[in-house]
Amino acid sequence: MKKVIITGSNGLLGQSLLNLLLKNKDVYDVYGFSKGKNRSGREDFKYSSIDITNKILLTDAILKIKPDFIVNTAAMTNVDACEDAKETCNELNVLAVESLKDVSKKLKIHLIHISTDFIFDGKKGYYKESDIPNPLSYYGESKLKSEQVLLNSEIDFTILRTILVYGKVFDMSRSNIVLWVKEMLENNKEITIVDDQYRMPTYVEELALACKVVIDKKAKGIFNISSDKLLSVFEIAQEIAEVFNLSKDLIKPISTKTLNQKALRPAKTGFDLTKTNKELGFKTNSFKVDLQKFKETLS
Repeated sequence: MKKVIITGSNGLLGQSLLNLLLKNKDVYDVYGFSKGKNRSGREDFKYSSIDITNKILLTDAILKIKPDFIVNTAAMTNVDACEDAKETCNELNVLAVESLKDVSKKLKIHLIHISTDFIFDGKKGYYKESDIPNPLSYYGESKLKSEQVLLNSEIDFTILRTILVYGKVFDMSRSNIVLWVKEMLENNKEITIVDDQYRMPTYVEELALACKVVIDKKAKGIFNISSDKLLSVFEIAQEIAEVFNLSKDLIKPISTKTLNQKALRPAKTGFDLTKTNKELGFKTNSFKVDLQKFKETLS
C-alpha cells in the first residue's frame, strides 16, 4: 500500500489525481491537503483543511501520516497576481516547498513537485529538461526557486514541468483556456487571442497520469509533460472551436504588446519530450487528440 499526500487537493490537478488514484484503493492510501472545505465531491479519502504555508501545522500533519509520497500540486499560478503579491507568491511557491523538503528529508518521503514552462525566457522553444532557465516574471522566478530547493536537497524528488493545463473537475475555483474559449464561443462572443505566443497545452488527466507513473516507477529527476506540438495561442483557440464545432470567425488575432499585461510572458516555450517518452515510457498526444478525449468526458 502506497501512502500518498496530495497538497492542493481542491485544485484542477489535485482533484484529477485524487480521482485517478482512488480507482485503486487497494494500491493507494490517499490523503488530501487544501485550504477550506473539501471541494472534490468525494468523501472516500482522508481530507485535511490546511494552509501549507504554515510550516508547523503542515509538518505535524505529515509526521502523523508518514506518507511514502507527497505530490505538491499547490501553487499560486496567476502570473499577473504574482507580480502584485510577491510575498504571498513566495510563501506558497517557495517557502512551502522548503517545508515539504525538510519533512521529506526527515521521513525519507519521495516529493513530486509541479513546475512550469515559465521558468524559461521563450527565446527558443522545445526546451529540454537540461536547458538553462531564465524566467521573465516573478511567477517564473518563484517556480525556479522551488526547483532549486529540491535540486540542492538530499531527498528523493521528481519535478514535472508542464504548460497551460486545462480540464474540468467537480468544483472549480478558476477557469482555464479551453473552458473559457468554449464558453465564450458558445455564447457567440467575439474573443481576441494572441498569435505571437506559442505553447503546448497539457490535458490535466494526462498530467495526473504522469504523476501516477512517477509514483509507480519511483522515477526521480526532472521531466517535461505536455502535448507534443508547439501551437500559437491563436491556433489553440481555433482547434478548440473546431473540436467543439463552434465558430472560428469569432476568434480574432492580436499581438502580446497590445495587452499591457503586468508580467512578461515568454514568446515561445514548448518542450522536448524525448526524455519523458524514453525514461518514463510516457506517450504524449497531440492537443487535438487530448481535446477530443476531454470533449468525450463532458458529454
